Amino acid sequence: MTLNDLQAYMVYEYVADYKAGYLSRRDLVRRVLNICGGLGSTATLLLALGCSQPAAQPTAAPAAKPTAAPAAASPAASPATAASPSAAASPIASPSPAAAAKPAASPAASPSASPSPVARSPLSVPANDPTIDGQDITFSGADGATILAYQARLKSNTGPLPLVLVCHENRGLTEHIRDVVRRFAKENYIACGVDLLSRQGGTAKITDPNQFAALLTGPGVNQDQFVGDFASAVAYYKTKPDLVNFDNIGMNGFCFGGGVVWRATEQIPELKAAAPFYGALPPLEQVNNIKAAVLGVYSSDPNDFANNRRDELDQALTAAGITHKFNAYPGTMHAFHNDTGPAYNQEQALAAWRDMIAWFKQYLA
Repeated sequence: MTLNDLQAYMVYEYVADYKAGYLSRRDLVRRVLNICGGLGSTATLLLALGCSQPAAQPTAAPAAKPTAAPAAASPAASPATAASPSAAASPIASPSPAAAAKPAASPAASPSASPSPVARSPLSVPANDPTIDGQDITFSGADGATILAYQARLKSNTGPLPLVLVCHENRGLTEHIRDVVRRFAKENYIACGVDLLSRQGGTAKITDPNQFAALLTGPGVNQDQFVGDFASAVAYYKTKPDLVNFDNIGMNGFCFGGGVVWRATEQIPELKAAAPFYGALPPLEQVNNIKAAVLGVYSSDPNDFANNRRDELDQALTAAGITHKFNAYPGTMHAFHNDTGPAYNQEQALAAWRDMIAWFKQYLA
């Protein structure tokens, strides 16, 4: 089978975790098996990516199946404008042997590694912050499913506000992402983090972390379903003119969620600004559909798989006349913004956050 860009991105994250020692060989195989759907293709892909043959394969893929749906910090160093590195194309289930020569991921490369539960960012906003009105909400998806989400705004803000939609990483709507939603509230936005595992009962219902691979990128999962859930969020907020100035909608996402943001810019014309942190490339032939001004946030690590083909994306956006800018932050690795993860770089995470907020203030009224 040929992996799509989001599947390939997820495989790279898990391989990086395994090579850095954050993921056992057994769990690596289970997760990649959930993406590839077959033991043969899983073994071929992992061997090509430099992972030795596991001593024991799981006897079967885990039972759970995704439900397919119809279609004020201290100053930090300024980021370097990205000089887009050249990299290999996304992997496939039967890659050439040369793929095995890909450099090993830097330690702490991926947010799918088990994180510390403690938020370390000075921007962190606790769930019980008395200035924040944070609540779980629901709305209808395009397929009739009940979509779960977390919304936050400052209690002191009255009247409609610009909206920022937030897309989670490959572990669902975690407390870290809820924290990010509250950080946007502190910046005078109303923010909403959508749970892309709503059809499975929500992130909290997933007890086996190996299941996220199947539920988010496994065979049969319609990747456009996730963009559709954010489009449904936009439709929901259009019915809330007292809350949202729906002429001013932005979107932010991290890692897997960064890839969803890129796709959403091509499919949700209401977006005025977007800030994907890392993330898989969107279909390049559709970039001329983008209406949003896009700030791409990347690490400076040449071995970071999120930088693969970034130069092609930059060229396609430029050719299409899309307002965009790519920042690569010095001394960083993949997922450097996640302050509950092993790659956190406080100085550059704060710089990236400030740059994103400045971008949103420029392109969202």
